[in-house]
Amino acid sequence: MTQQETDEVEYDVFSGSCPSRPTLEHVTGRWGTLTLGALETGPLRFNALLRRVEGISQKMLAQTLLALERDGFVHRESLPTAGLHVEYRLTPLGRDTVAQLSVLIDLLESRMPEVLAAQRHFDQTRTGA
Repeated sequence: MTQQETDEVEYDVFSGSCPSRPTLEHVTGRWGTLTLGALETGPLRFNALLRRVEGISQKMLAQTLLALERDGFVHRESLPTAGLHVEYRLTPLGRDTVAQLSVLIDLLESRMPEVLAAQRHFDQTRTGA
């Protein structure tokens, strides 16, 4: 497909065959969102990302970074040092995406008391307690 052809395609995330679906999963999946969010403050090396995104395994972080790099959200750069040093940073597309994700993250964090109250209410009504 040429650039002109891709510019003329209408993408519909609700269509099962739309190529935006896997990209949406890469960005909005737990590890994608957290990895992008961690890079919001600036470039990080792999181990710094691993420490920042608590609970992610090395394998999952590597897979997540690879998917985000392939989709154009993250740039991977090998730094010219004595040992292997790789740094990850957001691309312009990644920065635009993180700006939107940050709004959602901030909303969720600020509204957690309501979420927790709703969960308690749901659990109480489901268990009959």
